Amino acid sequence: MQRVFVLDATGEALMPCHPARARKLLKAGRAVVVHQQLFTIKLLDRVGGETQPVMLKLDPGSRVSGLVLVGHFARGAEVLWAGELTHRGPAIRDNLTQRASVRRSRRSRKTRYRKPRFLHRRRRAGWLAPSLQSRVDNILSWVRRLRGWCPVSGLAMELVRFDTQLLQNPEISGVEYQQGTLHGYEVREYVLEKWGRQCAYCDATGVALQVEHIQARTAGGSHRVSNLTLACEDCNQAKGSQDIRTFLAHDPPRLARILAQAQTPLRDAAAVNSTRWALYEALQVMELPLEGGTGGRTKYNRTQQAYPKAHWVDAACVGVSGAQVALDPAMPILQIKAMGRGSRQMCRMDKYGFPRTGPKRFKRVQGFQTGDLVVAVVLTGKKAGRYVGRVAVRASGYFNILTRQGTLVQGIPARCCRVQQRADGYHYAIGPVWCDEASLPQCLASPLLSSSGSKPEVSRS
Repeated sequence: MQRVFVLDATGEALMPCHPARARKLLKAGRAVVVHQQLFTIKLLDRVGGETQPVMLKLDPGSRVSGLVLVGHFARGAEVLWAGELTHRGPAIRDNLTQRASVRRSRRSRKTRYRKPRFLHRRRRAGWLAPSLQSRVDNILSWVRRLRGWCPVSGLAMELVRFDTQLLQNPEISGVEYQQGTLHGYEVREYVLEKWGRQCAYCDATGVALQVEHIQARTAGGSHRVSNLTLACEDCNQAKGSQDIRTFLAHDPPRLARILAQAQTPLRDAAAVNSTRWALYEALQVMELPLEGGTGGRTKYNRTQQAYPKAHWVDAACVGVSGAQVALDPAMPILQIKAMGRGSRQMCRMDKYGFPRTGPKRFKRVQGFQTGDLVVAVVLTGKKAGRYVGRVAVRASGYFNILTRQGTLVQGIPARCCRVQQRADGYHYAIGPVWCDEASLPQCLASPLLSSSGSKPEVSRS
């Protein structure tokens, strides 16, 4: 059972309580709700109180990270709260790629432009790509939040290191680590040798061959040699950005042969390797006892206690303190998804890089922002009723509200709305598995709703 966070009358964090206890306090008028999504109450008649040791444990991942609060009591260690944080690194990478392509096309036209300035810029020590830095920032943001809502006395983090060469070649050893994949080869010569100097799609020889991405760059493919093959100009143009399974659907043997040589991308493993020490050093600055644990120790603790594989379960089993921890594998956990806090673009662009909308004037309209949780009470008219949900603001002062059932209520005046919770850039849902867009209304059936600044999801009372 997820515990409810409790603050005293001065805003100091107390020990989380059982939901039944929170309901009694609210019904008696001794507490008020201060956060709707990550349900938190504030006591009105109490200052201070006795607390027990609580450890915040982290399982950093490339796409999803586990967050767990473990209380240490006389009866043993027990999970008080658990959540899984979905990062938006791939979305940031795609946005930067699109922005770079627009900028590149603008500079290639015969128009007035600003010359590139990247030649005289230097990156600071410890610089991470924005898609990787967002992972670190998201975790640090939630560590600070949880410290404000719960009396955290210690931290624990899994320090994972993936051997990317060993993942590709289990028999690698000795000097082969120093040589690397392309020892003694240029990339083009390596690809020519690997694919027999013929087109991989039509077996053409004696023609000009081009380096082809098996998974297109527009579909997230990388420049790794494992994603490169050879193709003649006709086949390269015919394939374009199609998925190789679609392009070779008529020739299954050839498709199987090409995929057998293509190796699994190691982007996720590289992301974890790049961010683990940056996160570890940032946590050390918080002046709390920090426990580190290996991935092997986490798996050992989990298997010894017969727990299923999950991000939040791995977080609970991190380090020596995870050897004996009580948890309910079927416990509904808080699913958190980073959505961003809105776009910084002045206006929207078309596919050619030209503006297709006017410049944005204000992010807030009459005190409201897209993604805020509001209560709207309309007394008269055909839209009379009471609505609770996420608002999409409009400059006209008449807002849109999307209901939990997926019904969009349009044209609600701003004067009829009252803010319940400000948007904080995250989407919230309760459940063991993260939901997709198709099942969004069912996932939002709980009172814990999304809070993103870019795409509102709402409920109706």
